[in-house]
Amino acid sequence: MGTILWIIAAILVIAGIVALVRRQMIAGIVLIIVGLLVGPGGVSLFT
Repeated sequence: MGTILWIIAAILVIAGIVALVRRQMIAGIVLIIVGLLVGPGGVSLFT
């Protein structure tokens, strides 16, 4: 389960960075925050 959370978190953070580069600030910030919350290093939403 931890590996899956890491993969999901990494995808969300990368998508957030791509959104920021495309000048979609709100979407990028939201994706990065959600990615940090989902990741095992952050506050996991599943535990």
